[in-house]
Amino acid sequence: MSTLSVGTIKSASSAAPVIQNSSGTEKGQFAKAWVNFNGTGTVAIRDSFNVSSITDDATGEYTINFANAMSDTNYLVVGMSSQDGTGDIGHFDAITFLNLTTSDVECECFGSPNEPGTETDSVIVGAAIFGAN
Repeated sequence: MSTLSVGTIKSASSAAPVIQNSSGTEKGQFAKAWVNFNGTGTVAIRDSFNVSSITDDATGEYTINFANAMSDTNYLVVGMSSQDGTGDIGHFDAITFLNLTTSDVECECFGSPNEPGTETDSVIVGAAIFGAN
């Protein structure tokens, strides 16, 4: 087994690097974008990659704006949200992603289990985007 230790991995083309096995079969790709942000009060990004800003659209509704556009809208978004500090520390709320465009994606956070179906600002919101080379 070998260990690769480098400061930068660079693709030979404009496409993102792809992880392959020794036979050349694709085994994975890196996330195209990700973000961790505070969704209460003044919305603020804690840390991110390829996310330029977050827009606070309404209670429990946010738009994640990409720094570099996706090539198409056939990407996958996974995420989580939590109302940490409401008495239910550590529980996760429901989160939905909709209106995927090449420049942004909208998300809605819903209180759970005490407030099912109610859009709720979350202390912690996270999302990762995969696909759309």
